[in-house]
Amino acid sequence: MMIARSTALVAFVLVFVPSVASAQDSRIEVRGAYADPKPFWDKGAKLSDYGVNALFVRSGAIDEKLMERARSEGAKVFAEFATLNGGYGDYVKKHPDAHPIDDEGNPARKATWFMGICPTHKGFRASRMAALRELLTKHDVAGVWMDYHHWHAQFEDPYPQFIKTCFNDSCLSAFEAHSGRKVQGNTIPEKSRWVFANAAKQWEDWRVSVLVDWAREIREITKSIRPNALIGNYQAAWKDEDLWGVRRRALGLDFHELGKHVDVFSPMLYHGRSGKSPAYVKEYVEYFGERYAIQTEPGKFPRLWPIIQAHDDPRVSPEAFETVLRHGMSGKSTGVMMFTIGSVAADEGKMAVMKRVYLGTDD
Repeated sequence: MMIARSTALVAFVLVFVPSVASAQDSRIEVRGAYADPKPFWDKGAKLSDYGVNALFVRSGAIDEKLMERARSEGAKVFAEFATLNGGYGDYVKKHPDAHPIDDEGNPARKATWFMGICPTHKGFRASRMAALRELLTKHDVAGVWMDYHHWHAQFEDPYPQFIKTCFNDSCLSAFEAHSGRKVQGNTIPEKSRWVFANAAKQWEDWRVSVLVDWAREIREITKSIRPNALIGNYQAAWKDEDLWGVRRRALGLDFHELGKHVDVFSPMLYHGRSGKSPAYVKEYVEYFGERYAIQTEPGKFPRLWPIIQAHDDPRVSPEAFETVLRHGMSGKSTGVMMFTIGSVAADEGKMAVMKRVYLGTDD
């Protein structure tokens, strides 16, 4: 199990004091929304009037105007920071050597809407860490949420897409150094078959260690510039045993190991997009809280703040939105957010739900 951490961040947790303390669940410290709030603000709405006290915004969309307005309406701003998305800035297109290579020696196909990258590509890693430093120097964000923090795959669909990567020279050399094994074979197909036949578990463990090391460096950089900022992680909402442990094997996600560097876990519980029922949100929140050492006392970590679906892909009714929003606040969860605030702003029924649930009223 992950070890709970008591840090100097007690003050951070305590700032989330409910504005309607008599009605709100005091256990829920974060009533969040994901994405640029412009559609919400364009309606003339204020975050504080709807109980929103945290915005999770793509790093590239954050500017001082947004920071100041959010602050004036009682909300902190957290940056969603893409780690292993090679599509941003067309990095893979501009640097073909960063394209992940599959077990047949071919550039891995793009997922439905996501282009991964080779996680051991030194140039890409340096560019992302430089972008992180720039973000933190410019803006006093309350935290950095790692996104696309997994090996190349597509998992938010009812029929996930898994690709065996990465078998370029960079990854094979790093694996050999980590495992102490010499990969046999002359071609990539021969080498990949040797790995899966002779060192499959070591390969899996190494892939986990690569993501953990990314998280370690992101945490170190963030804390060196913004000591009170939290480190969060958006992740596949799969149980350890789902599809015979495919989350760890294919995505490289081991939450026990990742939890050494993460303050808050945010499973992406997009029930509609994943072909699940709203009830699965509650099931998974309770599972995650029991499976991992999730903390609920002020100043103790790691914590659990799920992100649930409001976006109509497929249609999420106001009634279903209310169900999953409340389920996201169940179990050991101490926060929740929805994907996206723009989707809520586009639906008066969802606006009413967010206000009612976040403020704890029956209006």
